[in-house]
Amino acid sequence: MPEEQQTANNRQKSLRVGITGGIGSGKSLVCRMFAKLGVPVYDADYWAKWLVSYDPEIKKGIVDLFGPEAYTPDGEYNRPYVAKIVFAEASGLAGLNALVHPAVERHSRAWHEEQTALGYPYTLKEAALMIESGSHKWLDYLIVVTAPEALRIRRVMRRDGLTEAEVRARMASQMPESEKVKLADFVIFNDGMQMLIPQVWRIHRLLVEKAE
Repeated sequence: MPEEQQTANNRQKSLRVGITGGIGSGKSLVCRMFAKLGVPVYDADYWAKWLVSYDPEIKKGIVDLFGPEAYTPDGEYNRPYVAKIVFAEASGLAGLNALVHPAVERHSRAWHEEQTALGYPYTLKEAALMIESGSHKWLDYLIVVTAPEALRIRRVMRRDGLTEAEVRARMASQMPESEKVKLADFVIFNDGMQMLIPQVWRIHRLLVEKAE
């Protein structure tokens, strides 16, 4: 048996690595690069939406918080209805986050264990509010993707068709990138000047070495 395959089969633990960044930083693009290298990527935002729609305990908790109107008669999550409440009431948003963030953390841990059993040296968990939710505390390493604010604003305006004021309003709900960078083990600069692939490759090789 090849030595690399034997190492993978004998691996009992793989590293949990988080990747985050402010809106428009380009973290999803960076995650696609890691995925091209064969790294499993957990999209926390996608799975949060899935759990809200299909997990019975989460659905019950949301109904308890916001009433039966939180779901349509067909059982679909009534996102506009809930959004209207949580944006008007801070307590509503806090209640929703207290329900969803721990569920996503449990789900991501189970997913990580599945990837560990398959022999991957590390996995990536991508989340926009990773630090804000506190879930970064349960990771082995944290990657932060950063870019200048003006560039981030232009990217989001072009991508989502928003005004500058609307983009800035979204940014205001997130922790400043400068604060996220202080907590990072690795920083990727997506400023349009520095090449991304060498940065991703360097971090990938370091994480593989640390997992051995």
